[in-house]
Amino acid sequence: MDIPTFKYHPDPLATGSIERSEQTCLVCGQARGFIYTGAIYAEDDLDDSICPWCIADGTAHEKFNAEFVDAAGVGGYGLWEPVPDEIVAEVAYRTPGFTGWQQEKWFTHCGDAGQFLGRAGHDEISALGPDAIAAIKEEIGFDGEEWDDYFESLDKDGEPTAYMFKCRHCGAIGGYSDFT
Repeated sequence: MDIPTFKYHPDPLATGSIERSEQTCLVCGQARGFIYTGAIYAEDDLDDSICPWCIADGTAHEKFNAEFVDAAGVGGYGLWEPVPDEIVAEVAYRTPGFTGWQQEKWFTHCGDAGQFLGRAGHDEISALGPDAIAAIKEEIGFDGEEWDDYFESLDKDGEPTAYMFKCRHCGAIGGYSDFT
């Protein structure tokens, strides 16, 4: 069984936001073989208990008023360009989020939300190319040796960690980094 397609998070299995599981979904009551493991903003404790289908069709948001991405974080709390409310709603209410060290942000570009590519360290950012390196350097604001040391220390599975995105329209790479 394939999971639903998410426009703004194209491979949530690879990013770890959705995992194989026999857990029963609290929304639809079914065990569909996959469960969401990312951040959930809701009054109820919903950790590891919502299936991807109930995220995709909006029923998890409708039933529990759940957000999977902080709506204010779409656009990076003003770091990147604002996008229309309907795009913010799709990202916040119908897209699997991810877990960061600090409050998560969602890259925007070309009037739209970007696609989440995943967590990245030095090697993954280098593989994405010079635009990815420049995006993180600009975001963190370090130069010279301070930047070199920081960039070298970025770790996909540790900290500091970068979170990388790709524009759905022009292919621009964007993102940010954080640590505890």
